[in-house]
Formats: sequence, C-alpha cells, structure tokens
Amino acid sequence: MDFGSFLATPEIKVKVITYRDIFQDKAMIENRFGEEYRNLSAVIKLDPVDLKQLNVKKGDTVILKNSFGRIVVKVDESGYETPHRGVAYMPKSPWSNMLVSDETGGTGIPKFKDISVTITSAKGEKITEIEF
Repeated sequence: MDFGSFLATPEIKVKVITYRDIFQDKAMIENRFGEEYRNLSAVIKLDPVDLKQLNVKKGDTVILKNSFGRIVVKVDESGYETPHRGVAYMPKSPWSNMLVSDETGGTGIPKFKDISVTITSAKGEKITEIEF
C-alpha cells in the first residue's frame, strides 16, 4: 500500500445554480436520448480555483452528492471572469434534478436555484445513466 492511499480525496461544498441552455434544448428536441443532449446536460461548471482545489481538469468526471441524490457528471470551467468560488452552474436536466429536494414549502415548486452539494473527483467513473 502506498502513502497516497491514506490521503483523502479533495472535496468541496458548493451551491449549484441551474439554468436553461438553448443548445441543450435544441439537442433535447432532436434526440432526448442522444449523446449530444447528455454531453450538454450532464455537466457542472466551476470556478477555476475550485477546479484546482479538487485537482480535476475540464472533461474529468466528478461526483455530486447531497441528501437527495448522487450523480457523476463531467466538469467544465465556467468561463466567467468574475470569481465565484463555491458557486457552480448546471443546466436544468434529469441530472441536476436528481439533486433537488422534494420539499417545496407548500408552494409546489422545487428549489432549482439553490442546491447544496459536495463535489469530489470521480476518476474512472462514467457519467450517471438516466433512464427515461
């Protein structure tokens, strides 16, 4: 056993903000079960400092988990010039919905804009398959 096996995998806590994406919507209309839709939907965008802290790079897979679910998605750099450590962005999709609380506070509308998750590297794991 090597020394590295005793080190914990880096993890960070972030707030996930979901958004609509026109390119993702187009891919969904063309083929909801297609690879293009999955590639545009099963992704989380992070601040470059958060990427570095997790020791992952664009295109790697990461695990997102909270008390409502666990998924594996690709990671990407957000591309925003303004730093936003601790805030991540995901397209609204079956993947992001797996992390949304079923509690609505009596409104009937889930909280899609403020999802707390823990992120860790998922080296070697594949993106979570979604059954439609």
